[in-house]
Amino acid sequence: MRIPLPRSLAGQLFAMQVVLVAAIVAGCALFAYFTDRSQAEESARLQTSATAAAAARSPSVVQAVRSDDPSAALQPYAEALRKDAGMDFVVIMDPRGRRWTHPEPGEIGRTYLGHIEPTLRGEIYSERYTGTLGLSVRTVAPVRDDGKVVALVSAGITIEEISEQVAKQVTALLVMAGGALALGGVGTYVINARLRRHTHGMNAAELGRMHDYHQAALHAVREGLIMLDGSRRIALVNDGARELLGLGDDAVGRPVADLGLPAPLTGALLASEPRVDEVHLTADRVVVVNTQPVVGGEKRGTVVTLRDHTELQALSGELDSERGFSQALRSQAHEAANRLHTVVSLIELGRADEAVDFATAELELAQALTDRVVGAVGEPVLAALLLGKAAQANERGVELVLTEDSRIDDGVLPASLPSRDLVTILGNLVDNAVDAAAGVGALVPAGPAPPGDDLRVASPPPGGVRARVTVTARAERDELLLRVADTGPGVEPESVEDVFRRGWSTHGPGRGIGLALVRQAVHRGHGTITLTRAPEGGAEFTVRLPLTPEPRP
Repeated sequence: MRIPLPRSLAGQLFAMQVVLVAAIVAGCALFAYFTDRSQAEESARLQTSATAAAAARSPSVVQAVRSDDPSAALQPYAEALRKDAGMDFVVIMDPRGRRWTHPEPGEIGRTYLGHIEPTLRGEIYSERYTGTLGLSVRTVAPVRDDGKVVALVSAGITIEEISEQVAKQVTALLVMAGGALALGGVGTYVINARLRRHTHGMNAAELGRMHDYHQAALHAVREGLIMLDGSRRIALVNDGARELLGLGDDAVGRPVADLGLPAPLTGALLASEPRVDEVHLTADRVVVVNTQPVVGGEKRGTVVTLRDHTELQALSGELDSERGFSQALRSQAHEAANRLHTVVSLIELGRADEAVDFATAELELAQALTDRVVGAVGEPVLAALLLGKAAQANERGVELVLTEDSRIDDGVLPASLPSRDLVTILGNLVDNAVDAAAGVGALVPAGPAPPGDDLRVASPPPGGVRARVTVTARAERDELLLRVADTGPGVEPESVEDVFRRGWSTHGPGRGIGLALVRQAVHRGHGTITLTRAPEGGAEFTVRLPLTPEPRP
């Protein structure tokens, strides 16, 4: 008949634990039995050795051996010694093994059953041997007279006697083991009853299947997922969250405050109230954070979802640039139409030479701008960006200048510096510089242009120097240098660190993400960015990016 097995995991564990406890108790009992038996036999060997040796050294035994009838004198002595020492037998014999004494008088005169050869050589010899009284532990000692072995003394304890002593000890051990088994069974039942409530009575197969579904769903979700326990430690994190936050394999179990995340993001994860679609910056990414506290149980936790907003933010920046380009093109088209009307009017007035000079000057200026940028910057994406930003700056009355020492040959930039990051860095720096310079353009004092800055988007108006943004783009040895300076008001020394923080802006709410994205892109490229005061009083940002694959410390 097949015994039905318990279905629930708790029941299975209870059965397994009961069997395990029973096996342990039985094993301990057997171990104790054999250990006690071995110790009892060793104790019997020592006891028989002491008894036999004491009898062999007794002067009365030597004197009796010299008599004509040793048995008459030795038999009472041997029996008294046997009872006093707790032996089962004490046998005294001649060197040939013929007994002079024995607990059973009928055995006197017969040959001793056992090995006496080592004793005849002068040794005290112990062994297990089956004699007339059964299996016993015995020791044979030599009796010497003037250095000669004249008799042998054998003392022994039967194994039956030893087994009786061990049986008493094992009985007490089994009683204690039974109590331990009962106590263990009760404790196991209580624990498994609690486990049954927590597992809702599901068996191991159902729990394993649920775990497989859980793992598959966890890794199939491309968005980041983090579960925090009541102590704000990470209890669960999927691959998407590890990638978005740059977490290692040891993230599970670590407090959120020890992960080294930016302070605003750490605050959002530790917040007790829900957060909905909050945008935060990490060292390399822009993430959208949603949190939801877990209510119920003894401790409250938090479920956090993360979406990668980096690509969308970059595309948004590119869209803003394209929108700016289109506005600049419309303005240039309008300006070109005005210039074309001027040329036509000059021709109609019969001033053809003046019309030619006017048109040629405009063409030379535009061509000089294109030739200068294309000749200095061989990277097509950066060249196009500078030309577009120059047009935008011109529309706002700002002069964009490319220094003479700017030089980036085509193919110099490695794959580790993607064009999108370079556009993010240079585009945002130029935009901020143009904003700063345009706000104080009327306050810039008149004076000559700095040496080497011979290329301008438009000619300065008479009587003063237009607001200016100076750009340096140079690839030198193993690094790329990008420097953007403006003639704006600059940045106060106490605000140098704050300008890179998301949300910091002097242009009101809704701004202040550009420089944060710049620092993020610089970090991805393993470079550095510094902010100092420009020679003309404004702000000067300097970015250095390594051209080698190895990141700099």
